[in-house]
Order: sequence, then C-alpha cells, then structure tokens
Amino acid sequence: MSILGWIIFGAIVGVIAKFLMPGDDPGGIIVTILLGIVGALIGGFIGRALGMYGPEQQAGGFIMSILGAILVLWGYRATIGRRTA
Repeated sequence: MSILGWIIFGAIVGVIAKFLMPGDDPGGIIVTILLGIVGALIGGFIGRALGMYGPEQQAGGFIMSILGAILVLWGYRATIGRRTA
C-alpha cells in the first residue's frame, strides 16, 4: 500500500475509532487522523505478530487496525487529559 493509501486508511480508521469512543479529545481532526494511522500500524503489526491473519486477509487487518486506533486514542486521552487537568 502506498503512503497516500495508508493516510486515507488511517483517516478512515481514526474516524471509526472516534465514533466508537465519543468524547472530547485534546486536538482536532488532524490529531485523530494521525492517531488512526499510528493505531492502524500498531494493530496490524500486533495482529500479524500473533498470527491472527496474513497479509492478504484484509478483514482481520481492518478489525485489528480499529482496535489499535482505539487503544492509541485511549492512551492519548489518558496522557493528555491528565496533563491538562
């Protein structure tokens, strides 16, 4: 997948993660997209490392990317929210 493809995929994953975890985020849509990209990479890496799916199984990769993005978004909220409170 090209860099532009990862950015678009990360944006979609970031929006889905934001939809599944509503609430106030310190940052804006750009931060959510960046967290989605990071989460997609982390989730995809963890899923493949655990042998949950291979390179051609896109449904498993999509689910793990969303879970990774939710995890990164949760960690971001916990870290930044603690600092600003």
